[in-house]
Amino acid sequence: MSKIKLIVGLGNPGQQYAKTRHNAGFWFVERIAEDFNITLSFEKKFHGLLGRGQVHGHDIRLLLPQTFMNKSGESVIPVVNFYDIDNDEILIAHDELDIGVAQMRFKTGGGHGGHNGLRDIVPHLGADFHRLRLGIGRPESKSQVSHYVLGTPSPDEKISLEVMLDEAMRQLPNLLNGEFDKAQQVINGFKLPD
Repeated sequence: MSKIKLIVGLGNPGQQYAKTRHNAGFWFVERIAEDFNITLSFEKKFHGLLGRGQVHGHDIRLLLPQTFMNKSGESVIPVVNFYDIDNDEILIAHDELDIGVAQMRFKTGGGHGGHNGLRDIVPHLGADFHRLRLGIGRPESKSQVSHYVLGTPSPDEKISLEVMLDEAMRQLPNLLNGEFDKAQQVINGFKLPD
């Protein structure tokens, strides 16, 4: 059974995007880096912030592409190729419009679902990597999507998203141990406490 070796968070670089919904994948990986004292340093050849450390007893690389969302593949693919990482050893965390705020889903494989970061990765990597889909909800009108994902969550939403990330962090040992079914059951069933 394969185990995760690389965790990628998708988002946009720069302070102006740091707190926007589109950076939910960044938030998850930044949490891991903080909790496990992993330094993320800019690696020019990978166009991203890369770090390596022990996470729950596993040797893990963390990556935050610094290419802007729609060019994420320009960072992810070189890292995967350089370190010879298989698709089933990759977990990509990203925001997800099609899931309610602070709900989440774990899945392996599938299309890009219209997500610009995945859209740039799948053609080069294939689709059979693991995904942690972090729900940010969807605006009422399709025309508002761009404004919505690049907007900041309300204070209440922010609190809910933090609770969701807490649960994702609690499932990290199962994900890293390759106990995907166990993790999926909890992640996919997660609901905010009343």
